[in-house]
Amino acid sequence: MSVLVGIACAILIAGAVYLGDDLIAPVAFALFIMALVWPLQARLQRHMPHLLALFLTLGVTLIVLAGLFSLTLWGFGKAAQWLIANAGRFQSLYAEAAGWLEGHGLIIAGSIVETFNVGWLIRFLQSVAARVNGMLGFAVVTGIYVMLGLLEVDVIARKLAAGEAGENGRRLLAAASQTAAKLRRYMGVRSVVSLCTGLAIWGFAAFAGLDLALAWGVIAFVLNYIPFIGPLLATLMPTLFTMAQFESWQMAVAVFAGMNIIQFLSGSYIEPRIAGRALALSPFIVLLAVFAGAFMWGLAGAFIGVPMVIAALTLCEQYESSRWLTRLLSGEPPATT
Repeated sequence: MSVLVGIACAILIAGAVYLGDDLIAPVAFALFIMALVWPLQARLQRHMPHLLALFLTLGVTLIVLAGLFSLTLWGFGKAAQWLIANAGRFQSLYAEAAGWLEGHGLIIAGSIVETFNVGWLIRFLQSVAARVNGMLGFAVVTGIYVMLGLLEVDVIARKLAAGEAGENGRRLLAAASQTAAKLRRYMGVRSVVSLCTGLAIWGFAAFAGLDLALAWGVIAFVLNYIPFIGPLLATLMPTLFTMAQFESWQMAVAVFAGMNIIQFLSGSYIEPRIAGRALALSPFIVLLAVFAGAFMWGLAGAFIGVPMVIAALTLCEQYESSRWLTRLLSGEPPATT
């Protein structure tokens, strides 16, 4: 019965999160940003008034976010410009692919290839640009939550530490502190790995003679913040553009293989050694968190899915009855006796 009640509660919570995305998503992102920037504000508060430290912290946060936003727009904008300028190459490429497939008896596959023509690619890039522009309103609401939340962090922390919420309040405070530290480490690791991946993709694309080599490096850097989905898109897009540029499937396969090797080395070799055991998660849980977040909140949900799982497991670790769940879903090997 307890298992059934737990499943029912999980379904109800997931439904509430999905239906209330306009309210819950900005709050979740605000808490995430607050966990990242709070050490900066706490350090500034020791040397200046509280409000001045708050505004300086918000200013630094806006500069960083504006930089990432500008890089994203620049990279995808360059790709869109190249696509429009070389639309004829893509159209002929798709026509040849459809003819080859139909000539080998794959009529259904040929119709699928015809569906993904240059017009579809242009509409896809336009939809991405529209989504990015639509995130401006989301960013304004999130910024308001961040500003108000940073004003209350000290007050709420003192109340929880004083025991006004009882033992559960102290555990919540401990879980919040640990979660914030883990999220800062998580973003630090993702940033280092994303930067290394972007530089490697840029160098590989330039060595291979691809157009937009710098743009592919920027796109790989930005998309690498989204596990699984981001690296996949960062390798598929240059592969399609390579086929149009060189009109050679052998070159496209070589580019796809080379970029996937770079993504594999950064994600499976470099990142685990930098992250360490503190951020160990089961790959299945990471994949589930990414796709569940994308289903509920789109691209923003795919980004924040893993941090939400880290926060949930850190909270479960504070209670003996749920500690087993943290050990089960971690990526660490079982303890030896």
